[in-house]
Formats: sequence, C-alpha cells, structure tokens
Amino acid sequence: MPQPFELPEFYLVHPARLNPNLEEARVHTRKWARDFDMLDTPAFEGGEIIWSEAELDAMDYALLCAYTHPECSAELLNLITDWYVWVFFFDDHFLELYKKPKDIKGAKKYLDGLRAFMPLHGEITATPTNPVEAGLTDLWRRTIPMMSQEWKVRFIESTLNLLVECMWEIVNIDEGRVANPIDYIEMRRKVGGAPWSANLVEVAVGAEVPDAIARTRPLRVLRDTFADGVHLRNDVFSYQREVEEEGENANMILVLETALGCTTQEAAEATNDLITSRMQQFEHTVFTELPILFDQHGLRPDERMAALVYARGLQDWQSGGHEWHMRSSRYMNANADRSGWVPGGPTGLGTLGARFGFPERLKRYGHVPHAVGPTSLPEFTMPFKVRRNPLLDNARRNSVDWARAMGMTAEGVWTDRQLAGYDFALCAAGLHPDAGQEELDLGAQWALWGTYADDLFPMMFFHTRDLVGPRAFVARSLEFLPLDCAAGPAPANAYERGLADLWRRSALPLADEDRARFRRTLERMLEAFVWEADHHQQNRIPDPVDYIEMRRDIWGSLPTMSLRRTGIVPAEFFATSQVRGLECSAMDQACFVNDIFSYQKEIEFDGELMNMVLVVENFLGCGKDQAVAVVNDLITARIEQFVRTRDHEIPTLCEEFGFTAAQRKAVDGYVRALEDWMAAILDWHRTTARYRTAELVRSRGGHGFALPSGFGTSAVRMFAS
Repeated sequence: MPQPFELPEFYLVHPARLNPNLEEARVHTRKWARDFDMLDTPAFEGGEIIWSEAELDAMDYALLCAYTHPECSAELLNLITDWYVWVFFFDDHFLELYKKPKDIKGAKKYLDGLRAFMPLHGEITATPTNPVEAGLTDLWRRTIPMMSQEWKVRFIESTLNLLVECMWEIVNIDEGRVANPIDYIEMRRKVGGAPWSANLVEVAVGAEVPDAIARTRPLRVLRDTFADGVHLRNDVFSYQREVEEEGENANMILVLETALGCTTQEAAEATNDLITSRMQQFEHTVFTELPILFDQHGLRPDERMAALVYARGLQDWQSGGHEWHMRSSRYMNANADRSGWVPGGPTGLGTLGARFGFPERLKRYGHVPHAVGPTSLPEFTMPFKVRRNPLLDNARRNSVDWARAMGMTAEGVWTDRQLAGYDFALCAAGLHPDAGQEELDLGAQWALWGTYADDLFPMMFFHTRDLVGPRAFVARSLEFLPLDCAAGPAPANAYERGLADLWRRSALPLADEDRARFRRTLERMLEAFVWEADHHQQNRIPDPVDYIEMRRDIWGSLPTMSLRRTGIVPAEFFATSQVRGLECSAMDQACFVNDIFSYQKEIEFDGELMNMVLVVENFLGCGKDQAVAVVNDLITARIEQFVRTRDHEIPTLCEEFGFTAAQRKAVDGYVRALEDWMAAILDWHRTTARYRTAELVRSRGGHGFALPSGFGTSAVRMFAS
C-alpha cells in the first residue's frame, strides 16, 4: 500500500543510545508474554488471535525500551519492557473486544474491573480472568516495592487515566467524530499513556521527582511536552495503520486535516511543526524554569540531581522512541531518513541550524512591535442568549465609585474617562443576570480589579530585565489572601487596596474548603502573570499549546467559576475530566474572543506577545487575517465541544454519581452560568470602548507602542526598592 504522505524531517537534537542488555530483554519478554497467554490467544472465543510470536518479535518492544532507557540494568530493562508489552497488548486487546464492535457498556465494565489490580494500599485480592489482568497483577507486584508511596499515587493516577480515558476514543468512533485540536491534545495525553511512561522513567533511571515539586508548573510542562512529543510523533508514524487500515479517528494529522481543511501532507507537516515546538518548550523549561524552581523550594543537591536525571530520562525516551518508530514493523517508516543529526547527515553551511531547528526557534524570539491597524471582526458563533441583570445601572455607579475610592484613577494607569468607557458593570450584568445588587457589585468589582492588574503588571515588568520584581509582586499579593481572613499588610496602592477589600468580602462567607480552593485559583492567576513577564523579558512568543493552557489562568476565569459552584454537588464531580473539559471549552472561547478584539491594543499599542492571533501567525507563518480566521474557527470548535459535553457527557456523569433531583438542578444551574459567561464576554467586547481604535489613539496620545512616561505609582516605588 502506498504511503499517504512523505515523512517530514523531524527535530532531533539528542542522539538515541542503545541499552547493552537488549538481547536479554528480548528473550525475557517473549517468555513473559507467553507465560501470561498474550501469544496465540484470541480476544474472545472464535475471534482473531491478537498476537503471534512472530508479530511480537517484529514489533520489538525490547528494542523500544532499550532505546528509551539506555542506561538501566538488565533486571530493570526486563521489567520496563514487560510493562510496554502489557500496555500495547492491552491496546490491541481493547481494540478487538470493544473498539471494533463499539461496545461502550462492555468497555466501561472491563476498565472499571482493572482498578482492582492496582490497589493503593495492601495486596491485590482480585483474581485475574484474562491476560491483561494477569499481566498487570505480576507487574504491580514487581514494581511497587521499589517506589515511594508518593510515586505510587501518581502512577495509579496516570495508569487509570490511560485505561479509563480509552472510553473517549471509543465514544468518538461510535459517533464518527473527529475531535478539535485542543480537545485532542488534552485527551491524547491520557489515552496515549505518555504520562504513564514518564512515571516509568523514574523507575528506570532510579531517581524519583521530589514530591515538593512533582505537581508544579515546570514539572507539569516537562511531562506534558514529553507526552505531546511522544504522542504526536506516534500519530505521524501510525496514521496509515490507524486511519486508513483500522478506521480510527484519534490522530492529530486527521484532526488538522479536518480543522484546517488542508491536505494530508500539509497536516503531517503541521503536526511535525507542533512536535518541534513542544520539544523546544521542553528544553526551554529545563534551562530557564527548573533552576528558579529549585531555588524557590530550597531543594538539596541530591533532589536537584534527581529532577535533572529524570529530565534527561525523558529526553532519552524522546530520542529512543523516535528511533524505534523508524524500525518497528508496527509503523509506516519506508524511505525514512534515519540519519538524524549524527554524523552521516547533511553537512555544510546552514545545515546545522536546520537540523537543530534554529530558524523556527529564532522566529519565536524575533518579534518587533509594529502597527497592525484595526482588526476586521469575524462572524462569531454564539448559540447562547445574553441576559442582562436589571440592576445594571446601579452597578455602574457603584463600581465606578469603588474604583475611585481604591485610587484606580489617581495612579497613572487609568483615567476617569477610561474607567467609565470600559463599563465592567455591563460585563458583570451578563455574567450574573440573576444576582442581587451586592453580588452583582462584587462581580463587577472583581472584573474591574482583574483588568486593572492586567494593565498595571505589564507596565511594571514586561519591558524590563527584572526576574525578581514579578515574583516579589506575586509573593506580596498573596499576603492579602489569608485563609483565616485576618488582616493582612497595609495596602500601599490601588491594586492592593482593591485586592484586600475584594478578598475579605468574597472569602469570608465561604466554607474553609471553598475558601482554600478560591485562593488557589487566584494564586494560579498571579503565578501566570510571572510566566507572562518571563516571556516578555525574553521577547519570546509562546508555544501554542503552552499559551492556550496558561491563558486560562491569566484570564482569571477560574476564580469566577469557583465562586459559582454549589455545596450540594461534591468536589469530586467538578474534578472529573468531563467538567474540566466543559470549563476549559468556555474559558478558551472567552480568551480567544478577547485576543481577537484586543489584538491591535496589545500588539501595536502595548507591545505585548500574549495573544492567540500572534501565536497562530508565528506558528503557521500566515498573515493577521488568516490567523484571525483560524482563531475564530477554534472559538467555534470550543463552543461545539461545550455543547457536546453538556448534552452527552454531563448527563451520563450525573447518572454515574447517582445525583438527586436537587443536585442535577444545581449542575444544570452551573452549566447555565457558563453559558451566560460566554455570551456576556462576547457582548461586553462588542460594547466596551477598551479596544476601539479611536480610544486607543486618544489614550496614547496618537502613538503606538511606547513605555509609559510619568508613571509614579506607589507600587512602582515599592517594588523598585
């Protein structure tokens, strides 16, 4: 069968190495697979044999593990190889039993049963009934004694994600649905199993990630970029088998073909560009974020070394996994360029830069502020009707009075004219259409304070080389969020006065657990400010995936959503991937709408980089109008994803939780609040003066990007000292 596209030239900067214990692992794992009935065994009586010994040998998982774990001992290599034989057998076993017949109920029962073979405490008591369960029992008993309880918790989480989220694939196949790019990347991490592989890297290299940093942003980025690189590379090599031969639709090339309306070759190249971007994000995080993280947490030298050894293990996996894909019979790899960047590849002036991805990397750092002109607004998708609170006029007066009382028009950030024209009360009236006056005022003032912070922070830190200042700003801000709601430090400026007042009024009525969760959402928003500042100080346009995920925190969506949750619905419900997906769809719609409306303000007048239109321009190498169209298509896709989750996944989830009528009504109310939220955000952007060209020219004296002059706030004096 002819290949559907030519393999692209991959970004490879770390040479693959081969573990010398390969042959022993091949012999061991062949015997292990046969001992657990994985060879010459049909998935069901009368069905097709899943694997023969010849097929197992041709797929050569021992070679995969020898490449991805080049330094581990023979015993560990055998164990790791058995884990991979098990997980690939599970995938093919699941395909025959449940994916092909589209047996959703049977699949769920099967997957739920596997939990019994990974107990958090104590021994396995369940009896295996098939090769998957028997193999998992053996692997669990051989692995767990070597690792800490903290690692065990993380490994159970990633393994269950890998198994349970297979339901996402089977539901998509049943509906004939191709996911949108954002939903696909997020779900592929769980279905594809790379976070699970990252846990096994800790086993192989004999270095656990210190628990103090295991769930921080830099470590999360290392895992996610590793996962995306592994999964997207697999999508390139497996497209022919999965899409053309097996009829699957969970493949990034197919996703981009559908989303961008492009050819298979173009989608393959775009997928490879995304692989390159994610691998470069991995490197960026190792060299720029890990050192700061280590100092912030006061890690000992041995803990720092463990984290770096782990990072090197992930890098080895990337290189070794690529090498295996080039050789395994499981994948499309005819006529593949196996030279990588090692000797034997092209030489001469310019080829080194091409091999290392220098042109793409430099393009990300080469942005220069420039005039872009007004943005032609597209036709936005909005199926939800705006409902405005009848108390809007009072909220307008109250919010303006509050802002003036805090000093927000007296410190050089906003004028009285700007404050009135921004009309944050209008936004709050749509966000809270049924609220009383006090709640509506509070919502308007949070929106006002958040936008004030969004304007103040860039003025102070985006165009400096100050690494300490942004972090000091955030650390001081957190002092105004005491969990006991006791008095904090004396506010020194309008920003701090506003935060202290809003926190006391919002947090005091909350239960302890809800208050802690609300504080954490504000922490994430403030920490994302530092991420923004670091990118601006490096003049670095962010990686597309990193931008989308961090933009949700910057926008301040989570604090708003957190306050709308009700106590009669358990926190576990809101922690599910279905509800999280619903919220992310809503957040992305709002963020992307803001990026289109604010493009001229941010790029031309503020000299900023955090804008999805600019990110798409940089990534696709296209003009503004095409980038706006792509972002608008993403907005539509996220709304469609929201509706699909609302109509299909949320009702099923409520059934699984056994909710009462009152709890279902509360869930419906929360979903309706998200719909109000999306409609109100679009409505406010169409109405506010904040992004109008005439207002931008007037407020900046007719000039584009320039550092503000005469900025003499107490905040600046405080953080400069």
